[in-house]
Amino acid sequence: MTQTHRQYRWTTSAPPAQETVQRLMDELRIPEPIARVLLYRGVDTSGKARQYFRPDIGQLHDPFLMDGMERAVTRVQRAMEGKERLFVFGDYDVDGTNGASMLYLFFRELGIEADFYTPDRIKEGYGISRQGIDRAHQQGVTLFIAIDCGITAVDQVAYANSIGLDVIICDHHEAGEVLPDAHAVLDPIKPGCGYPFKFLSGCGVGFKLIQAVARRLGRESDVYKYLDFVTLASIADIVPLVGENRVMAKFGLEAINTAPRPGIKALIEGAGIKPGKIQTGQIVFILAPRINAVGRLGDAMRAVRLLTSDDPLEASELAAVMEEENRNRRKLDEDTFLEAQQLAESLYTGNDHAALVLHDEHWHPGVVGIVASRMVEKYYKPSIMMATVDGVAKGSARSISGFDVYQALKRCEEKIIQFGGHKYAAGLTVEIARLDEFREAFNAAVRELMSEELKTPEIRVDVDLNLADITPRFRSILGEFAPFGPGNLRPVFLTRDLEVQGTPRIVGKNHLRFKVRQGGAAFDAIAFGMGDRMKEVAGRRDLQLVYTVEENDWTPNGDARPGETTPQLKIKDVR
Repeated sequence: MTQTHRQYRWTTSAPPAQETVQRLMDELRIPEPIARVLLYRGVDTSGKARQYFRPDIGQLHDPFLMDGMERAVTRVQRAMEGKERLFVFGDYDVDGTNGASMLYLFFRELGIEADFYTPDRIKEGYGISRQGIDRAHQQGVTLFIAIDCGITAVDQVAYANSIGLDVIICDHHEAGEVLPDAHAVLDPIKPGCGYPFKFLSGCGVGFKLIQAVARRLGRESDVYKYLDFVTLASIADIVPLVGENRVMAKFGLEAINTAPRPGIKALIEGAGIKPGKIQTGQIVFILAPRINAVGRLGDAMRAVRLLTSDDPLEASELAAVMEEENRNRRKLDEDTFLEAQQLAESLYTGNDHAALVLHDEHWHPGVVGIVASRMVEKYYKPSIMMATVDGVAKGSARSISGFDVYQALKRCEEKIIQFGGHKYAAGLTVEIARLDEFREAFNAAVRELMSEELKTPEIRVDVDLNLADITPRFRSILGEFAPFGPGNLRPVFLTRDLEVQGTPRIVGKNHLRFKVRQGGAAFDAIAFGMGDRMKEVAGRRDLQLVYTVEENDWTPNGDARPGETTPQLKIKDVR
């Protein structure tokens, strides 16, 4: 397989009507490029702009608008009054462990005797497990609450019902053809649910439950301290940071930065980052992998114990365990990624294949999903990575932007034991003896469904910009667009006819740093992973850059003064 540097399509949205742009500029007293970016995000009035720039708790929806909420709250009240034991079952990822931590602490605060449980990723797999139900039953539990899973657990809920457990489900995944016969099913995207916001994380759905319970008890103001959990879960689970999610993330990030609870504080300190400027990027790339690592390589209950700890010493010890597990996970990732590349190069010669399907019996099942994502990043093809678990090939599929990998799997479902997931990620199990025919069928399905356009990744440009537009006030307003994430990405700008000043240099691991000038304005630029394009950039007087504007506290000798930052252009592509 031949590899050169990635070619991108640069696309721009159709420009809004100039009179609409002008009206927003006048009403908000903002520069034209900012007005255009807001309009592309659907912020087309001063009222919407106020809501966007000043998220407020009052913007959260009434939790009782969610179908099943009244039954769920009444059942929790009954458990409180009857002094029943309650059991929280959470998925093993960041969303599930934060959701379980939040529910456990909230119910304990109400005086309800509660316990928590997360399944073993390899032995029990995803979703409500029979082992979890049995454990709850053995403890004399009568109310079982599942978070970030359960919407397809028809058989498991029937079993729980048969041994006297009432089940409440807090999920955000797609429902199957039949809903579980639970006491209450909370899921904003289940058929028939009229809840106005459809993009909550699993933990976000759990938050609506505790918000509703607290409202019924007349103590709703008590629940907003749990928004740090919702924030970690929502950002790590890559849900759209719009609407309610954006409001909750804004307040949750404030709590994480100013007064983190002991477990989160220990996690931050163990990772070597400082509270105060933690944003979505640090959660996605630094904190979330540490929480996930313990579930990938062993027992995710350790994450819940850390997140719920109120003892700084215990939290520090648990955070050290997560650091160690994350180091182990990274080593496994790296080894598996190298082996996957070697296998891909030997299996796939030329460029006539549309997808990658790779299997090795020795790969660790806990890291194949991460490595599948890295293979997509490297080769820009839908990729499936599989390990051997209990005599079958089991693994994860990851997709490229715009391509529905779930539909491709559906086309070859007769060659798969089972599969499930969504457009960009899925899990699957295949008989080892049928791997070759599955590989062929999946490749054919991807080839049929893939348009020529999708084969080249896209960079969406918000606005053409002159460097002179990047004033301190412009940067200050851009900062108000945070928190950034899906549905609310950093604005992307295109600037043409740039002159490269001085000699570009390579820093760190193949990153390209250089300075650009346009007229009287000049800025530092950093292009991560683009060191091999130095000759292409050096000496140019006609460079085009696609970039985001970010703040940088790096200085050449590494001694920036506290609180001092400078603007830099973070390059996405060059021409």
